[in-house]
Amino acid sequence: MSNIVAIVGRPNVGKSTLFNRLVESRKAIVNETSGVTRDRNYGKSVWNGVDFSVIDTGGYVVNSDDIFEEEIRKQVALAIDEADVILFAVDVEGGVTDLDQEVANILRRSKKPVFLAVNKVDNHARIIDSHEFYSLGLGELYCISAMTGGGTGELLDAVVKSFPKKDKEEVEENIPHFAVVGRPNVGKSSFINALIGVERNIVTDVAGTTRDAINTRYNKFGHDFYLVDTAGLRKKAKVHEDLEFYSVLRSVRTIEESDVCMLLIDATRGVESQDVNIFNLMIRNKKGVVILVNKWDLIEKDNASVKKFTEQIQERIAPFVDVPIIFMSALTKQRIFKALETAVEVYENRKQKLKTSALNDLLLNAIEKYPPPSVKGKYIKIKYVTQLPSPTPSFALFANLPQYIKDPYRRYIENQIRDNFNFSGVPLQIFFRKK
Repeated sequence: MSNIVAIVGRPNVGKSTLFNRLVESRKAIVNETSGVTRDRNYGKSVWNGVDFSVIDTGGYVVNSDDIFEEEIRKQVALAIDEADVILFAVDVEGGVTDLDQEVANILRRSKKPVFLAVNKVDNHARIIDSHEFYSLGLGELYCISAMTGGGTGELLDAVVKSFPKKDKEEVEENIPHFAVVGRPNVGKSSFINALIGVERNIVTDVAGTTRDAINTRYNKFGHDFYLVDTAGLRKKAKVHEDLEFYSVLRSVRTIEESDVCMLLIDATRGVESQDVNIFNLMIRNKKGVVILVNKWDLIEKDNASVKKFTEQIQERIAPFVDVPIIFMSALTKQRIFKALETAVEVYENRKQKLKTSALNDLLLNAIEKYPPPSVKGKYIKIKYVTQLPSPTPSFALFANLPQYIKDPYRRYIENQIRDNFNFSGVPLQIFFRKK
């Protein structure tokens, strides 16, 4: 089971900067204006060989002190509920504020490990200033600079050591897990009920009916796997931002523990940013992906409807567009079994192992026709290709100067593999190594 680290704190203390530092990207927008982070940012990080997910809880805040404190309280409460470890970010420049005290009061009552990260400590004088944060009663301080990375190593050392020891669940071997994920109220539970023929999962028009991940064993028509209805959303008091945040927290674990993810999109609403976010999360975790466009029966269609909708989806998910797209309706059961068969095909694609001889015959010929561009007058020669013994399809190409091979050529190699072997719906990893 994955570990989740949530970054909490009042606005403008550097949560998004710290998030970017931990996931080694610039995904979260950073600005001096408070409340810039509106969408929930989440990413993968690794430290000392331990993988974990990071959630940036910075949120939109209305210019009202009462709502301001209320929003902070909701975000912290949700983070405590779902995360394994809490990073409480504070700002040494601003000192201890009333909002810091409010967050600390909640964190002290939790049973989760809490690490107090005093940000913007980039000189010795500020180390002395940071001592006032001991008054929050959260134990040891970790003086960091999210901007430069100073002190983050010591913080991550402590965070990784604090992860709870997970008991290995006894799960039957070789039985895949297919996760049904998507935005609120796109028909995830209805889809599973239609497949199993039993009203096992509660279905209502209220977004957030499903509260926990529900595993359903599907053993029909020669198939045997688990269907997982994503623990979607909690019934919070009409707070759209919190609903989306909670959905992300629960989806992270479900996606990471699955083999194939079936992403449901509401045909009546089209492809939205949250759909793309969830898709990218699947790709980062190297999961098989099938896109299911639900509620297709509600759309007024013509001969070009499927083509137009497919192009819209591919435009949003580019560059990885080799993904099967099924247009279906959970209500009328239109193409629901086609969706299931496609998910099984993607699972088989993800497991396949290519013969080294066939791989070399294909790629060495393609490389000879279009060799890597020379760099600084040096010619790059690739002599051997093999598939690595990893859970997901990964390929290693051995070259004399692998450090000079750029991403466009990596995509060329991937496209050659996809054109000749069926890896539809499966992310591929291409590595260039020293010969």
